[in-house]
Amino acid sequence: MKRLIITTLVMAFTVSWVQAQENIATLRGDTNLNQQATPPVMPKVDNEDIKRKRNYPMQPPTIPHKIDNYQVDLKSNKCLSCHSRKRTEESRAPMISVTHYMDRDGNFLADVSPRRYFCSQCHVIQTDAKPMVGNEFIDIDDLLNVEQDQ
Repeated sequence: MKRLIITTLVMAFTVSWVQAQENIATLRGDTNLNQQATPPVMPKVDNEDIKRKRNYPMQPPTIPHKIDNYQVDLKSNKCLSCHSRKRTEESRAPMISVTHYMDRDGNFLADVSPRRYFCSQCHVIQTDAKPMVGNEFIDIDDLLNVEQDQ
């Protein structure tokens, strides 16, 4: 009798486990584990070189051009060859914010602060990729306009 109960429980568990496995959403999609999935096409980087609207206060500006092969490490920062205070006149690129020349205590420095040196920590390129999840974000200005219209 004990054996029958254990066998029945094992079978019930196995059936429920198999059914649960069929309903699991994975990043692999319908590709089996022993097959290699076809990778998605790399999205094209926007290279329009125009300033984009910011969606919220203090949002870092996005990078409006390609940055492939830009070297940014302890010895070199390719971004600063155009955006540093000393190079903006000849490059016609916007100068980085004065806050990038301040240390954590608010003191101004002669050069870019080490904590602001690695640009891609905050600034990102834009691509033509389709969003992976829906977005219902409403810009604060649009939200205020809706409230004023009511």
